[in-house]
Amino acid sequence: AWIAHARLAAIPAEERAKFLPQCPDFVIELRSPSDTLRDQQAKMEEYLANGARLGWLLDPKPRRLYVYRAEVPVERLENPATISADPVLPGFVLDLSEIW
Repeated sequence: AWIAHARLAAIPAEERAKFLPQCPDFVIELRSPSDTLRDQQAKMEEYLANGARLGWLLDPKPRRLYVYRAEVPVERLENPATISADPVLPGFVLDLSEIW
């Protein structure tokens, strides 16, 4: 998970030393064999409802990636080689060949 610097800086230092009561701007979830797709999708929707701007749900067995963005329909990608987090996290690109 990642929180933008401006949002993090607004949190008092003593609170940053503990568990942050903030929803991340960007979150990545990797589905494990014990997770149901429905539960993971609900979790991603909850992140968006609480303020996340971008979420990736990686489903390794079928090599599928679900991209969640605020106020945009979920995008399903089949076996993508890479994915970029622009503009939420500029310059961050995940090489999915390391995961698949």
